[in-house]
Amino acid sequence: MASLARTRLTGRLIRPAALRAHVRGIQQSADSTELRDKPADLSEPITVKLHEDSFRSYLCDAPDLEVQVTKDELLTMYKQMQTMRRMEMAADALYKAKLIRGFCHLAIGQEAVSVGLEHGITKDDRVITAYRCHPFAVMRGGSIKGVIGELLGRQIGMSHGKGGSMHIFTPSFFGGNGIVGAQVPIGAGVSFAQKYMGEKTCTFALYGDGASNQGQVFEAFNMAKLWNLPTIFVCENNKYGMGTSAARSSSNTEYFTRGDKIPGLQVNGMDIIAAKRAVEFARKWAVDDQNGPLLLEFVTYRYGGHSMSDPGTTYRTREEVQRMRSTQDPIRGLQRNIEEWGLATEQELKAFDKAAKAEVDEAVEEAKASPEPLLKDLWTDIYFKGTEPPSMRGREREEVHVY
Repeated sequence: MASLARTRLTGRLIRPAALRAHVRGIQQSADSTELRDKPADLSEPITVKLHEDSFRSYLCDAPDLEVQVTKDELLTMYKQMQTMRRMEMAADALYKAKLIRGFCHLAIGQEAVSVGLEHGITKDDRVITAYRCHPFAVMRGGSIKGVIGELLGRQIGMSHGKGGSMHIFTPSFFGGNGIVGAQVPIGAGVSFAQKYMGEKTCTFALYGDGASNQGQVFEAFNMAKLWNLPTIFVCENNKYGMGTSAARSSSNTEYFTRGDKIPGLQVNGMDIIAAKRAVEFARKWAVDDQNGPLLLEFVTYRYGGHSMSDPGTTYRTREEVQRMRSTQDPIRGLQRNIEEWGLATEQELKAFDKAAKAEVDEAVEEAKASPEPLLKDLWTDIYFKGTEPPSMRGREREEVHVY
């Protein structure tokens, strides 16, 4: 009988699992944040309040729902989300034109996570993720032409055309990584180095709901908690791992609770203000308060398939995708807030949209004009610059390449 619970309403005996069904779920609306105080001088911070169901916490308190933002930051986030989407749409078109080959995973619909993350951290923090990495690469110091050039396999690419969609890096962004879940222990290792060196920084190690059941993910959780590392484990839960819904692959789909003794926070990943607030909370938890690791779960959604080879409609309905696009889009949600709060007009925001398209179009043309890597380029960037041996063997003993 100890495992049973009695409800006050009916007096019936029901199991705790049934009780959990009555717990309020996370809010996924993109425009549920309310304006609370708008100063006459719009250079001053604006006070807004997030929806009461923007967060769900595990072994920790949830962040304060009252948040201060500025007009300039909101407009900047809008422009950045719009630009990231335009970049991914351009990649979609280039793939369909057969100018991009191989794998290509797009993050259309998930822009609030990458842009919100960047606005909640510092330039010295580290980020590592899986293969849906293009917006993170740009936000962490890369460029649109560098990403598009890399996808096209051109010298202008951020990895000089040799890495492709999954392997793009900056000094503070440790990639796109192609092996499912493998970036998570690497992220824990980066944060170990940060702690060892006495840095006041942390690492955000992102993975998807499809990678959440990998053994190495749980091993990284254990080591990070054991050593109290400043690691923020971030599950981008876009509801589908490849073509499998979360409910079919995970017995526990509340990913923010799966860190055992690591506290967790579930976040509305379609509201960029909630995303930014959660990241600020996580960074303070790990760096300022030195509480060790934290597990964030952004509940988000991808509009396209898992990759460009996946139509994305064989395991979910077109109606579901259209409903998410029309009612919970992160860009349109922020747009509605900006307009309703009197921070910019519809015409001003359309001008931002037009500028984003022009910026991406220019980057695409520049990337397309860049030459492909030369054969000799295959023998470069193998070793860290300055540590190269004088020569390297090729496929056979007689094949020697001078660096």
